[in-house]
Amino acid sequence: MFVKPVLIASAILSLAACSLDPREYETTPVVVQTEAGPVTCQLYTHEQVIWDRATSRPNSMDVETADNLCRQEGVRVKSGG
Repeated sequence: MFVKPVLIASAILSLAACSLDPREYETTPVVVQTEAGPVTCQLYTHEQVIWDRATSRPNSMDVETADNLCRQEGVRVKSGG
């Protein structure tokens, strides 16, 4: 009788403890040297690279290109490079 409400409450509490805040997974920023100049990358957990992004880039480089370079750096680090 009370099993279902207890299971629902347990599930809600378990999900509430999960964090989806990328700041909790930040690693030390890295600098990637490119022909256009240095790109500073904020990498996150080494198990995935979807949040990896550029925090600074040369003026001649667009944000998407810089972010893609950072994701590539994240893949390189993830694979042990």
